[in-house]
Amino acid sequence: MTLNARSRNLALLRYLVLPFIFLTVVLLGGLRVSVEHHAFLFLPPSLIDLILAVMILALAVRGRLLKLYAWLSLDQPTLALISNFLTLLAFFFASAQSLNSVLPEQGLLHWIFALFFFWTLWNNQFSGLNAERTVRSMAVLFGTAFLLKHIIFSALNASDDSWIRQLAAGLIQGVVMANADDAKYAPATGYISFFAIALFVCGLALLPAEPDEFEVGEGKVSLHEAPSSASLVRHEPGIPMIEGQIVSDEVTKNS
Repeated sequence: MTLNARSRNLALLRYLVLPFIFLTVVLLGGLRVSVEHHAFLFLPPSLIDLILAVMILALAVRGRLLKLYAWLSLDQPTLALISNFLTLLAFFFASAQSLNSVLPEQGLLHWIFALFFFWTLWNNQFSGLNAERTVRSMAVLFGTAFLLKHIIFSALNASDDSWIRQLAAGLIQGVVMANADDAKYAPATGYISFFAIALFVCGLALLPAEPDEFEVGEGKVSLHEAPSSASLVRHEPGIPMIEGQIVSDEVTKNS
């Protein structure tokens, strides 16, 4: 792949694919399906979702997943600065809506889950994570919350007599029934939440530390990297190569 083709693909990823992923998570994270009329419901993020989203943004900076000074540097052009700010804003609200997707809406379980996220994110602030480990930590954290809410507790709230419900009914039935409001959502809500969390983790993995640089293999590729001078030199048989000289078609023809 040539340098120009790679730069175009990375620019497409940075300015189109990445914001589209985060905006899709913003939409899907608050989407619910009513069990009665199968209508779509949209729930905005709660205050605790926004607080935890700030902690996720801080963790991304602490874990070197984001270099905030590079994203919001005043030395870059105005349009680039606006684009970077809007991308970070989309990342923030995608984090809030991902939390909205995996946290129970109300009841005791809502606060248990919120405390679980708060304690984990707070401890990770001081654990010295790098970018790769930060992404893995977020994937495990959201995956665990999704498993508990949409599989374990949804089975306990179900009206049938499944073996999971019978197993845990005597232990946490009071806690689950205090959050029985989740039962009004159709099972399709779990599928929507799954795609929202999967897209959010993919967005984290694709998010560059600096807005114009991507890690490719063991090196870095810049979106604004100029072609080297060697690519501008056209060598013709019989014409000596002079270092730093650009040979044009006209000079070649006159020779």
